Amino acid sequence: MGKNVKPKKKIGQHFLSDDNIAKKIIDLVNFKNYRHIIEVGPGMGALTDHLVYSAKKLTLIEIDNECIEYLEKKYLNKNVEIISANFLKYDLKNFKDNEILIIGNFPYNISSQIIFKAIENRDIVSSLTGMFQKEVASRICSDSGSKTYGILSVLTQLFFDVKIHFDVSPNVFNPKPKVNSSVLSLQRKKSINIDCDEKLLFKIVKLSFQQRRKKIKNSLKKLDIPEIILEDSIFEYRPEQLSSSEFVKLTQII
Repeated sequence: MGKNVKPKKKIGQHFLSDDNIAKKIIDLVNFKNYRHIIEVGPGMGALTDHLVYSAKKLTLIEIDNECIEYLEKKYLNKNVEIISANFLKYDLKNFKDNEILIIGNFPYNISSQIIFKAIENRDIVSSLTGMFQKEVASRICSDSGSKTYGILSVLTQLFFDVKIHFDVSPNVFNPKPKVNSSVLSLQRKKSINIDCDEKLLFKIVKLSFQQRRKKIKNSLKKLDIPEIILEDSIFEYRPEQLSSSEFVKLTQII
């Protein structure tokens, strides 16, 4: 199989070294529900070791050439597809399946971008389960009114049901990160009714939280909203006070 891979700081590698944690993550998944499992950043295969026996179809997407060489040797006789690519730039439409689970011990420096990619590809990504920095996981699951509630919370909760399952100590990684982690899952909502201009909705959410302490009517000045529309009471709220469904209502009004 060859020697172990040395984690690379520049791409945010923290390899999971506790097999009990890997098993706990795998146990969260009902593999019967997914035609295709995509593991992002498998590293040395802590999760892959279990996925190869559970997934109907398994694809690993890895950016590190040294890891790819290691994985190709490790899973030589297994039914595993290994793709050398930057997951954030890879077109998931290359996969023809529409019930995809994304799983991984996600690099902290791109974990939010992974969520946005899942949202963008929600027609084929039905679920996501993985390791996040605890602070990011909390932001994703935050309710309106919370200090950590923001763009990531609103847009994720519009399309997915979110849940934090358990926290993970830095001691189970090599090297140890300076932060705690949480394992989080996203499950695509069975009924998604976004009855508004979706591009405008995303723009409104992002503009609103760029000035989160201001009232909506002030943070959306760039949109040149007519005064008669601004008379609606919803514009008197701050963005953190609006739920994801209320942002849809706001978009409909505009």
